[in-house]
Amino acid sequence: MRSRAERGNEKNMPSFVHPLLLWGLAIAAAPVLIHLINMLRHRRVEWAAMEFLLVSRKKHRTWVILKQLLLLLLRMAAIAAVVLLVAEPLLSNRFSRLFGRVKTHHVILLDDSYSMSDRWDDTSAFQEGKKAVARIGGEAEKQLQPQSVTLLRFSRVGKHGRSTQTDFLAERVAAGFSDRLKKVLDKCDASQTDAGPVEPLKALDELLGDAEGERRILYLISDFRARQWNDPADAKKHLLEWQAAGAEIHLLDCIDRARPNLSIVSLRPEEGVRAAGVPWFMEIEVANRGPAPAKDVAVVLLEDNVARPSASIPLIPPDRTAKERFQVNFPKGGWHTITARLESDAIAADNFRFYAVDLPADLPVLLVDGDAKARDAKFLDWLLNPGGAVKTGLRPTIETPRYLSAKPLDGFAAINLSNIDRLDKSAVAALEKFAADGGGVAFFLGEKCQSIFFNRELYREGKGLFSLPLKGPAELLVDRLEAAPDVRIENIHDGHFIFRIFAERRNSFLQSLLVQRYFAADKWRPPDDGSTSVLARLRNGAPLIVEKKFGKGRAIAFLTTAAPAWNNWARNPGVVMFLDLQAYLCGRAAAPSRTVGAPLEVSLDPAKYLPQVRFVAPRDAGGASATFDAAAGPDKMLRAALAETDLSGYYEAVLTRTDGAAGDDRSEDRLYAYNVEPGEGELDALNQMQLAERLKGLNYRFDRAAALQPAQNETRGDNLRDAILYALIFLLIGEQLLAYSASYHPAIPKNLLAAGGTR
Repeated sequence: MRSRAERGNEKNMPSFVHPLLLWGLAIAAAPVLIHLINMLRHRRVEWAAMEFLLVSRKKHRTWVILKQLLLLLLRMAAIAAVVLLVAEPLLSNRFSRLFGRVKTHHVILLDDSYSMSDRWDDTSAFQEGKKAVARIGGEAEKQLQPQSVTLLRFSRVGKHGRSTQTDFLAERVAAGFSDRLKKVLDKCDASQTDAGPVEPLKALDELLGDAEGERRILYLISDFRARQWNDPADAKKHLLEWQAAGAEIHLLDCIDRARPNLSIVSLRPEEGVRAAGVPWFMEIEVANRGPAPAKDVAVVLLEDNVARPSASIPLIPPDRTAKERFQVNFPKGGWHTITARLESDAIAADNFRFYAVDLPADLPVLLVDGDAKARDAKFLDWLLNPGGAVKTGLRPTIETPRYLSAKPLDGFAAINLSNIDRLDKSAVAALEKFAADGGGVAFFLGEKCQSIFFNRELYREGKGLFSLPLKGPAELLVDRLEAAPDVRIENIHDGHFIFRIFAERRNSFLQSLLVQRYFAADKWRPPDDGSTSVLARLRNGAPLIVEKKFGKGRAIAFLTTAAPAWNNWARNPGVVMFLDLQAYLCGRAAAPSRTVGAPLEVSLDPAKYLPQVRFVAPRDAGGASATFDAAAGPDKMLRAALAETDLSGYYEAVLTRTDGAAGDDRSEDRLYAYNVEPGEGELDALNQMQLAERLKGLNYRFDRAAALQPAQNETRGDNLRDAILYALIFLLIGEQLLAYSASYHPAIPKNLLAAGGTR
């Protein structure tokens, strides 16, 4: 076993990239041999005329011999420099310290976004990336000079309050490092995130600091998809900073070409009432990321993990998306899941899409009528809840205007106000808060409505909830010359949801729709900001139905009655429009889609729930659970968050209610669907020339990860090749000058100079 001193001496030994070529140093003796051979060939001939020259030569003999020896040494050194230039000597530790280069630090950024799961044959882009990392680490372990490794995967960069997690951070390479690296890489797989290179480059600045006393080599291992590298301004900025700090930059491409891929872009409910026992529609959108059309694309569907008939998309053109709708109907309320899946292709992560919905038994709708007889409210009540076998999923409640300021409104899915003459300020404020928080409000006008009140309290010069200023009731005069329908729907074929009954019938029902009386607008036109739009007009051009966006919600003004007093809507398919209107107003019940990586935050009312929240991960993550204590926020609500949401699927939050008798099951479950970012499934990639054009000004080396062979000069130390090349140039110049000085040059006669130097 070697002693510490022997190992230390070994580390100080010089090293070479091509040590076998050092045998060529023997050629440096060639000038000496040539000189000796020439001396053997000389034959001494006494010549009287030379005697005088020999006497003169003796006076300068020492200087001449010195120049000849120097010339001989220069020629030997030049030959040795050529041999060393080919052998490529590396600066050993002992000399590295003199120049401030103590060790080589390999900084590896490994792209593990889900596009790196691109598979072909028996490998994948991520597998090729891991092999490149293993080769870099293995070569570093072979070296005698100090080496260290930092390994950071794109998805492990801290976001949303999470800390950055490296696999290795400035880890010293010692015996057995390759084995430890292999164990780490074996546990790694491509994530389901869409992480890019910018955040990891930023994180390295914080993790590593300045490169004082070490040589750094940055390896960026990725698939260089066009989505992230077409405009790499931010990434280029950080790479230029590494270059300015003296780092060597290597870009390793893990793919050989872009492959076609199908992605589920979205899975969402269409507008409509979503309640137990009521059929409603889902829409699925699939993108074709390939150069050829995709035909008869089958989408496997599961409801509560039970297979149902698949959806089929006949044709998806290249680089386009196509949609298909299918009907769902859950007989019972509560949480339900809908999962869509494509057949296997290059990328697995974007073949799935998840949707979770908490279906109520029915949706509560508030009907407020300003008339004591509540004629309009009763009419709407009959439309929304006809009874018998017909189930609309709506549960209407009729109340007076006083209810708005006396009771909370957040339990309702939508609010309808009919024939209102006035409201107190607290009621107006409650309505506006309801709408601002995402609720839907509809106004139906009638005989009791007063323009002054609507303009002053509800419209408020465009700042209020009502859509437009009113002038007063008006009659729609009969036009006997032109048989135009009384109502004209704006952009009917673009399909605003509440008018779908008319669009599907190619507007044939509009001919039978009559309006006798309405409220006229007072010198008004929709604002340019798009917050308010006219959905329907009368044949005289006056607005009839106007929608206004208010906060997160919406308000729709009908400038005529709900009941068939000023119109005949109750006696034609316009009745369907009332049901679609309520579905549209209840639209805030749609559950949002969450993106993988975003934290899962749960808000709790401390009066209803205990602060403990247990989060359960999707089945693909083994269904692991973690319990957190919710903390009170500024609004006194309790909040708990799960940061680890790196897998798509259904996450569950288990809460504990404070109500109920002892021994009762007071747990309450909430489901949250997490999906991958579909854009990461765009597999178009940049080739070497395209990447060079976008990274112009950056000095880097580009390699294929599969063909990577880490050069020994990148791991062992500083290569002296350039320094030897410059030394060789100076040696050759010096040799020529000294050879000229040491040789004999007779003077040219003046007559020859006058004649041009020739005879």
